[in-house]
Amino acid sequence: MDSYFLKNYFCSSNKTFMHRTNTCGELTLADLGKEVILAGWVQKSRDLGGMTFIDVRDRYGITQLVFNEEENPTLCAKAREVSREYVIKVTGTVVERSNKNPKIATGDIELKVSNLEILNPAKLPPFLIEDETDGGDDLRLKYRYLDLRRAPLRNNLILRHKMAQEIRKYLDLQDFLEVETPVLIKSTPEGARDFVVPSRMNPGEFYALPQSPQTFKQLLMVSGFDRYFQIVKCFRDEDLRADRQPEFTQIDCEMSFIEQEDILNLFEGLTHHLFKTVKGLDMAPFPRMTYFDAMRLYGSDKPDTRFDMQFVELTDLAKGKGFPVFDSAELVVGINAKGCSHYTRKQLDELTDFIKRPQVGATGMVYCRFNTDGTLKSSVDKFYSEEDLKAWSASFNGEPGDLFLILSGKSEKVRKQLSELRLEVASRLGFRDKTKFSPLWVVDFPLLEWDEESDRFHAMHHPFTSPKPEDIAMLDTNPKEVRANAYDLVINGTEIGGGSIRIHDRTLQELMFKHLGFTPEEAQKQFGFLMDAFEYGAPPHGGIAFGFDRLVSIFSGLDSIRDVIAFPKNNSGRDVMIDSPSTIAEVQMKELCIKTTV
Repeated sequence: MDSYFLKNYFCSSNKTFMHRTNTCGELTLADLGKEVILAGWVQKSRDLGGMTFIDVRDRYGITQLVFNEEENPTLCAKAREVSREYVIKVTGTVVERSNKNPKIATGDIELKVSNLEILNPAKLPPFLIEDETDGGDDLRLKYRYLDLRRAPLRNNLILRHKMAQEIRKYLDLQDFLEVETPVLIKSTPEGARDFVVPSRMNPGEFYALPQSPQTFKQLLMVSGFDRYFQIVKCFRDEDLRADRQPEFTQIDCEMSFIEQEDILNLFEGLTHHLFKTVKGLDMAPFPRMTYFDAMRLYGSDKPDTRFDMQFVELTDLAKGKGFPVFDSAELVVGINAKGCSHYTRKQLDELTDFIKRPQVGATGMVYCRFNTDGTLKSSVDKFYSEEDLKAWSASFNGEPGDLFLILSGKSEKVRKQLSELRLEVASRLGFRDKTKFSPLWVVDFPLLEWDEESDRFHAMHHPFTSPKPEDIAMLDTNPKEVRANAYDLVINGTEIGGGSIRIHDRTLQELMFKHLGFTPEEAQKQFGFLMDAFEYGAPPHGGIAFGFDRLVSIFSGLDSIRDVIAFPKNNSGRDVMIDSPSTIAEVQMKELCIKTTV
């Protein structure tokens, strides 16, 4: 096609082609009297005797069709043949509706049909194609192509598209280049399990699908591409939950000649841009919180700050009073549930049962009411005087009507348990409003974390994260206290993105591998290509990766990322629509040198 034809073709055609002149979502009173052609799926039909009404739907909206038996009995009889999800094409005249529908964009008009063509009949769907459907999760995943006809899912994917376009627009204006990196790469031992792909041409050897393009984006920095990004598929063979899928999408970015502050400012700018262009919200500057403070005040490195309820430590006040549970505890800590002193024993028992679940793992809970009459009453009054309880209340900044919920035990475990209790109480109180957004940066993560099972340190982020320069000397003497040049973006208690300043020096990278338990030979075999590249002039660099699915789900007000992905897997990692994963033919197994087990 020459450029003149392309320009005129795309400018004139818009969304109209041979089968239609308009979409089902655009006709208004300004179109009265026009003869138009529409095509789409039958949403519903209503036979009122002399009149038949059909709602026809496409991705853009719904238009009501009207058939008059008195004027055209043959056409009206044909209209009665169609059922839900039939694909039809109609020609007609736009007329004003007598009973307008303000809930849809085309609610002021209807189409008086002069011709109806059934393009394809349809079986009755296994669930209602409505905003509120009667289909369960498994059924809707099996028939995902039908589920995607529903407006909520369609709108989620439209939002996803818009966000991807805005991301590209923002990063392009910041001089980022979109570069594709390989999907068949080398398996590495750090992080989650890899999905592996056998190589036919190299028997007994395997590719891995990337958990992220980490090493390739660092190599692009060595190559001089100082600003890279990619909206990229990544893969992790890990246990699934609401915010995880075996394959997911990252907004992957890397920059050269920068420091941590440059990255925080630029990608906070991207997030502000998305909130403004997609949600119409002007966000305040994002606060910063250290990892230490996040764990101390919220028991989580991704705190939900839409509400307060910070942790209050009572160890010094609670120990030494003869209550064995507190006396033997490393930490006694609690939260103030404002205005909840009216909670019944049943409600308190429900909270106790919640924290005793295996997923939380607490053994019990102590509570103290600050009654509206000013009195204090606890579940451990046998051990604590009124003066003791007043000291507790002062620590909580308590007021009449408050309820103090207290846990105890080993510090690390009890903070995580109280974090779960805090979120549960907030949910019951309606504090986790999905229309409210509270972003923050969590910074100064530990570089390393000890793993009891493997009896060694692991990188908290990944092995290419740079330690804080002032902490490098502690790598040999006190590695647990070394802080990383790492940062996470958290919104509403969900980690949206994370990144770090990278190591760009071979000597420091070798030292890092040593502390992660690699022998020099293992480090060279796994990552020698990267360390070799550092010897050819690697610039200081760093980056960040946003979980695109999570970001879209936050903007959509959803708890699960599944409904912002066109074709997701279920909780067992299966695609029940195409029945995958599946076995392969014996001949393929032989070609790949994979032996079958009997």
